[in-house]
Amino acid sequence: YASKICSYAQGMNLIRAGSENWKWDINLGETARIWKGGCIIRARFLGKIKEAYDRQHDLPNLLLDPNFSSYIQGAQANWRRVVATAAQAGIPIPAFSASLGYFDAYRTADLPLNLTQAQRDFFGSHTYQRTDRPDAGFVHTEWEELLEKQGK
Repeated sequence: YASKICSYAQGMNLIRAGSENWKWDINLGETARIWKGGCIIRARFLGKIKEAYDRQHDLPNLLLDPNFSSYIQGAQANWRRVVATAAQAGIPIPAFSASLGYFDAYRTADLPLNLTQAQRDFFGSHTYQRTDRPDAGFVHTEWEELLEKQGK
């Protein structure tokens, strides 16, 4: 269920982004209501999505709705356990693991982008900005020397 919430949260965010970009003024709650009566995505779950947008029309993400947020917080440990157990057993569960990744990315202030900057600096001296000293500007590390000093 937590993965389902994240999947719909991603979809609604894509619709919101398109609506804002092209000035379509799409009402996400109304979209959920219309889908509920359709033939492709006909799920009671859409009623809960509509209720979330009725409570807060400009809800930035379904994950921030108190009802959905509360559920995910309660399910998080088991959700992680299922994904980890499946990975250890070599059983692919791409929707579960991708939705957990989305959840973690959404709730994390510092994403692995910092690691990507460090990797680019290591391979191509592209520099990076330190998060602990943003006023220092962009810096470059002599990674090979650092590794040699550590005996690696």
